[in-house]
Amino acid sequence: MAVSKKTYRKKKVAPDYRRNKRKKKEVPYSHKPMDMTEDEWQIALRKQIAVKEIFGITNIGYEEVYSDYNVHSAKSNKIYKVAIRSEDNKLNYCSCFDFKTNQLGTCKHIEAVWAKIKKKRGIKPLIKEVPAISYTSMFISYAGMQKVKLRIGTENAKQFKEWAKKYFTGNYTLLPQSYDKIDVLLQEAQAIHPTFRCYDDALQRILEVREKHKRQQLAENEDILEDVVAAKLFPYQQKGVLFAFKAGRAILADEMGLGKTLQAIAWAMLMRKETNTEKAVIVCPTSLKYQWKSEIEKFTDGKATVTVVEGNLTARMRLYETDESFFKIVSYHVAGSDWKYINEMQPDIIILDEAQRIKNWRTKTSFNIKQLQSPYALVLTGTPLENKIEELYSIVQFVNPLLLGSLYKFLSAHALTDDETGKVTGYKALNEIGEQLSDILIRRRKKEVLMQLPKRMDKNLFVPMTPIQAEMHSEYQEIVAKLVHKWRRMRFLSEQDRQKLMVTLNLMRMVCDSTYIVDQETNHQTKLNELFNILEEILAIEGEKIVVFSQWERMTRLVANELTAKGVGFEHLHGGVPGNKREKLFTNFNNDPQCRIFLSTDAGGVGLNLQSAAYLINLDIPWNPAVLEQRIGRIYRMGQKKNVSIINLVSQDTIEHGMLARLKFKATLAEGVLDNGDDCIFLGEDRFKAFMETVEEITKVDDIVQPQPYTFDETEESEISENGTRPDEPLNVEDVIKMEDNESSDNKNGNEQTKINDSSETLINTGMSFFSKLVQTLADKSATEELVKTITEKDEKTGKTYIKLPVENEDIITNGLNLLAGLLKGFK
Repeated sequence: MAVSKKTYRKKKVAPDYRRNKRKKKEVPYSHKPMDMTEDEWQIALRKQIAVKEIFGITNIGYEEVYSDYNVHSAKSNKIYKVAIRSEDNKLNYCSCFDFKTNQLGTCKHIEAVWAKIKKKRGIKPLIKEVPAISYTSMFISYAGMQKVKLRIGTENAKQFKEWAKKYFTGNYTLLPQSYDKIDVLLQEAQAIHPTFRCYDDALQRILEVREKHKRQQLAENEDILEDVVAAKLFPYQQKGVLFAFKAGRAILADEMGLGKTLQAIAWAMLMRKETNTEKAVIVCPTSLKYQWKSEIEKFTDGKATVTVVEGNLTARMRLYETDESFFKIVSYHVAGSDWKYINEMQPDIIILDEAQRIKNWRTKTSFNIKQLQSPYALVLTGTPLENKIEELYSIVQFVNPLLLGSLYKFLSAHALTDDETGKVTGYKALNEIGEQLSDILIRRRKKEVLMQLPKRMDKNLFVPMTPIQAEMHSEYQEIVAKLVHKWRRMRFLSEQDRQKLMVTLNLMRMVCDSTYIVDQETNHQTKLNELFNILEEILAIEGEKIVVFSQWERMTRLVANELTAKGVGFEHLHGGVPGNKREKLFTNFNNDPQCRIFLSTDAGGVGLNLQSAAYLINLDIPWNPAVLEQRIGRIYRMGQKKNVSIINLVSQDTIEHGMLARLKFKATLAEGVLDNGDDCIFLGEDRFKAFMETVEEITKVDDIVQPQPYTFDETEESEISENGTRPDEPLNVEDVIKMEDNESSDNKNGNEQTKINDSSETLINTGMSFFSKLVQTLADKSATEELVKTITEKDEKTGKTYIKLPVENEDIITNGLNLLAGLLKGFK
């Protein structure tokens, strides 16, 4: 079909025109163009987004241009209030967060309104004709540093100008002393003309400053901290509590071991006492929920109620709505999911523990936690800045999102970047950040307050177990309960039962650390996660060294593997290390700055000098209090120059928890009994009775309750290593006894001579222990009678009494008699 020339031209020209039409060049998001300033670039980006995103814009005022608007964002499904007051954006306003922090005087919502306005025909004259506003108002200027300002309208302008001289500067900024006179100020302004307005954000800021002034005055009272908590606060702790009290919203960034938890509890109780707060929410890692509960109960002496919020959503909502406890404790994962319900509860106080969890501002958890709202807040972190200053910026956002301005301006002022790649190569003007944060952040290093600290500080950190651990612990607990009930009934346990009791008690202790110790096929535990949280904080302190103890070599093996994977320098001492190689471990730890951790079983509990360390972490609690003190004695000695911190990781509601309460019982009961269970047969009746009563108490056999298991958060499940399933059969007696003997267990690297020496030493020690216990028993009349009853038996037919000793076979008796005969010949 022939095509006319006219038609051909139409079809050809139009497509060519569309193809060749030049598109407007987009502003890059990744880097600033060379021909733009930082502010020009950021404004251009917001204009670019304004035309790309979909906004529903409604004029809710009376003017065609300079009016109030509702802007609905299709992306966020939120409605923002926009006020257009000037073409240069100096007086414009948007309720969005970006507008309040970017210090540009505009945002994508304002730019979207301007884009719609400017599309109208004949609108330019109306834009140029800015109408005079009749009413006078107080507002916050978000362009640059946020300040409360006054804009005078046409109505009674002369009177308002004269009146403003009392309360405002020459450029109409509210004077510092005027914040405390806000009530009178508002009354006088309304009297001049009833149309006077004070916008909500301005009024809120004024009231916050006024309340802060009141708290500062209250803090001058020397007795304000009296009886706030049931503990004596060190001077630096008092200063920290008062700093947070005066600030209202603050960051407590003390180094590890300076008592941030106690200061936070004291601060919350002081706020309740002086500001009538009624609800406090503590957000912490899941593993620390019950630790916080324990600390609150300890330090408030019952003056404050506390509830751990957990369970399904229905159960949690019920607690939010009906529970009247002053403290509510939630995990980060739960708080991130429930932030709307927590806000509906209207808490007065929010405490964020281990706040480095929100240091990555891009994560969902960080974003949701920052949605939490409260008049007062305290953030706890020992590492506010680790790798990037963005981490500090993210934490400060929770306390005061306006203080550091927008992230791009913050980085522009303090980050040094490579011109070609745009990567950060360093930082500058860091002292300026410190000055900006001086009113909300307080940080003390341990070396700064050493004179106030005791030479030794002990802390018990309660850690929950996983469900698998709790199940195994309960199974062993039931076995112990049966043996205890048998003893109650018969007032006697056979040697076999006593041995079974000791083995089962040790199995309970092992599973408190990890299922790996019991079966080596699984690794259900939470202590390693908590340990590495602590280590991360301590290792951030320059030059500090740490000693980590566990009775079980297998537990130290797990720690060693993780340290190796993380590239942390350490030394590892256990029973398999030959004696001639141990000195090198100590020397390297004490002298090498790169070797930060000394990992040891109780093989290293005696004779070591590890005074270069200031921290000792016990992954488990020994039966014998003397063994615990031997561990501590490795870093805490006469002439000690360093203050030392002892941290005991204790599994919540387990045998370890019970042992903690009994650490001060008589050493004579613990020695040779709980650490050498095979000797318990030689206990006299009175001492064995005391021992059994101790077992009853620490294992709670009359009140068997499933230990509080670790409730996995979705974000934390990956942190728990689970490499298989638990076998049905537990370890046998021999395995448990071997694992208790740290000097000889798992000696895969030692040579044969070392094994012989260790065996000889063990034999000698066991023999000495036997004779020692035998002498003690024979010195006790009742104990001797009990021993005689145990090893003798009366024949009812003949009336004769025989010695009864259990043996494996006749050969043992034959060999023993031959040995005895040989010894007797030597006396001829």
